Amino acid sequence: MDTQKVDMFIMGNGKYLPEEKLHYIRERLESLDENKWNYISTMQFKNPTVSLIISIFLGCYGIDRFYLGHIGLGIGKLITCGGFGIWAIIDWFMIMDATKEANFEKFCMLL
Repeated sequence: MDTQKVDMFIMGNGKYLPEEKLHYIRERLESLDENKWNYISTMQFKNPTVSLIISIFLGCYGIDRFYLGHIGLGIGKLITCGGFGIWAIIDWFMIMDATKEANFEKFCMLL
């Protein structure tokens, strides 16, 4: 893969992925063939800031977890009203990292 394309991908999508895994992502992209590049370059990642806003306003209903695709956790938060408020507050601090990890898992599935 062309180094310039990899750099552009990292610059454009680095804020949606965990920082500690960017080196691994760079290595994987550089070893990728051109056929898969079309899939990777058109990927849409979830925005961590949007997930934080959703978590602040609708976290007690589990909407933030549904947004990330964590259906089981979303149902759990919905049934318990955000773990009686405690789980919802904890997610305010953890949801951005969870969003980046979900984006990384989505990226790895396409490789």
